[in-house]
Amino acid sequence: MPDAIFADPRLAKIYDAFDGPRLDLELYLGIAAEVEARSVLDIGCGTGRLAVLLASSGRTVVGVDPALASLEIARAKESRVTWIHGDATTLPPMSVDLATMTGNVAQVFLGDDWEATLRGVHGALRPGGHFAFETRRPEERAWEDWARVKPRVLVGVREEFDLLDVSMPFVSFRHTYGFPDGSVITSDSTLRFRSRAEVTHSLVRCGFEVVDVRDAPDRPGREHVFLARKVS
Repeated sequence: MPDAIFADPRLAKIYDAFDGPRLDLELYLGIAAEVEARSVLDIGCGTGRLAVLLASSGRTVVGVDPALASLEIARAKESRVTWIHGDATTLPPMSVDLATMTGNVAQVFLGDDWEATLRGVHGALRPGGHFAFETRRPEERAWEDWARVKPRVLVGVREEFDLLDVSMPFVSFRHTYGFPDGSVITSDSTLRFRSRAEVTHSLVRCGFEVVDVRDAPDRPGREHVFLARKVS
């Protein structure tokens, strides 16, 4: 079930404001050009920021997300994208050139659902198709920076962050949003931090080869950006 930060309609409406500039998306646009992708599947598309950019470049784009509230925001932005309520394990038949997962999407899968997702991506790609995604490097201990984040107010809403638990490989945290009418919505999340070797092994088990592992230009030295290719 999606976290409230994505699934609650009131939070979905303000998500883009709090998410801020998406400096990571140029990387994925560059990868799409590099692999000459004419069709792209954006998994965990959220409010559709990457999918919209890909569609505006003339590509055929499918965006899938399990959070209906976020998907409705995305649908209102761009009619040329095919928006699907679901996840990588529930996709209709397709054969795309490139699949993407941006942000923290790769880390929301905490157990067997990770390899189930990889198999779903594999099934959606054409032979030789590519898969690009990012994951935070556990040794960089990103949660220590998160714990120092100060409350902020945007679009009239106050956001607070609390680090709840670090039990590696799992890190749990809470966002709390206070609205002008006095109402409060909390959203609890857990991410799984996988090593580069762990991610590589899971990709190989699910029929991929790793083409490259790159740095994230918006978080240099703190993330791995995997580019994998379907081989079987």
